[in-house]
Amino acid sequence: MARYVAGRLAGLVVLLLLVCVFTYLIFFKLSPDPALMICGKTCTPDRVAQIRASLGLDKPFLTQLGDYLSGLVVGRDYGSGPNLVRCPAPCLGYSFQSSQSVTQMIVDRLPVSATVAVGAAVLWLIIGIAAGLLSAVKEGSWWDRTAMGLALGGASIPNYVLALTLQYVLVVKLQILPFPSAVPFSEDPLLWFQSYLMPWLVLATGYACLYARLTRANVIDTLAQNFMRTARSKGLSPALTMRRHALRPALTPIVTIFGMDFAALLGGALITETVFGLNGIGKMAADSIAKNDQPVIMAVTLLAAFFVMAGNVVVDLLYTGLDPRVRVS
Repeated sequence: MARYVAGRLAGLVVLLLLVCVFTYLIFFKLSPDPALMICGKTCTPDRVAQIRASLGLDKPFLTQLGDYLSGLVVGRDYGSGPNLVRCPAPCLGYSFQSSQSVTQMIVDRLPVSATVAVGAAVLWLIIGIAAGLLSAVKEGSWWDRTAMGLALGGASIPNYVLALTLQYVLVVKLQILPFPSAVPFSEDPLLWFQSYLMPWLVLATGYACLYARLTRANVIDTLAQNFMRTARSKGLSPALTMRRHALRPALTPIVTIFGMDFAALLGGALITETVFGLNGIGKMAADSIAKNDQPVIMAVTLLAAFFVMAGNVVVDLLYTGLDPRVRVS
């Protein structure tokens, strides 16, 4: 197991390095000149050259890439003299449009995205798995048909439509919830819950519907396996048979997609955060795209890639606990 974990972590580092190289190549070689975007339309050639020197864009590509990678470990400096800007490790770049370290921008906004992602994940896991399990046990019943019909409809609703609808009904018309804002839990727990409830519902709805349908299909397929008939023939109670023999193999695919979905959300829920005005990673990415703030866009890309890769490693490690048939070599 230790060798397997070490191998997966080494692979994670190599993949992140490749993502860094590929992302850096796209944003700093194939995109518009960042110096021109920062300077604006009424910029002089001398000012553009000064900005390029501050960003290190006047150096060869491999030197730029080496500076960026070393900045992740030891930090780096931008500019020189009185215009020197120090970016401490891990330096993901410096936004001259916002005059901030990109790492600090992410640290400031990550709690909002993490709160949205964790709350939504709890909701969609509880609702999706419970609904799918009950539909599988009552296959063909009115509950099964109703739940799966609602799941199909819920999965078809775009996030922004549901967000605007809930906002209009719950905030404008009924006035039972405040407009979402990034209120710290320690400041006002009730207002914190009320502020994040709509974003949680919006994100959880689509995922819960998909998880319900997937859970139902997996459980029905597992119940039809030979080992389940053997367990029932031994006189085990239905509840024990379901809990001990059916749920683990049926939930293994759920763990796979949950790891990927949750990791992706930690990189920012762009549409939901933008609609509700929550200043998380997703909204920061949207604002940076509009301004073509390339250091921020690249940092968010790398952060999302890290979360997805790390989530994949965690999922692989969880397999052995969920399904005894899965063993790590």
